[in-house]
Amino acid sequence: MSAAADRRVAGARLIAAGEGRARVEGVMDFASVAALLVAGDALLKRGGDLVIDLGGVTSANSAGLALLLEWLDLARSRRITLSYLNLPDSLARIAELSNLQSLLPIAVDGP
Repeated sequence: MSAAADRRVAGARLIAAGEGRARVEGVMDFASVAALLVAGDALLKRGGDLVIDLGGVTSANSAGLALLLEWLDLARSRRITLSYLNLPDSLARIAELSNLQSLLPIAVDGP
């Protein structure tokens, strides 16, 4: 696993979790999103569709939502399908209040 794909920054990290999967753990806020963006960009450069599990996010604010949207933009520019699993309630509320919830592709885990 590369340092970019498993990078701990300001209490957050993005972990490659097998083919087509990754996981965010920690706080997604103004202190962590810049480095998480770099780590996500490195992961997306590998190619192939990707599901990012947000179940390990302990706290998130509008910077976290901006990061999810930026990752989507990077994925689309590379013709990669990206979706999110276990969207934290805090991010779901911010997306709803911002009228952006329809932009977030939410994955369903399991059969």
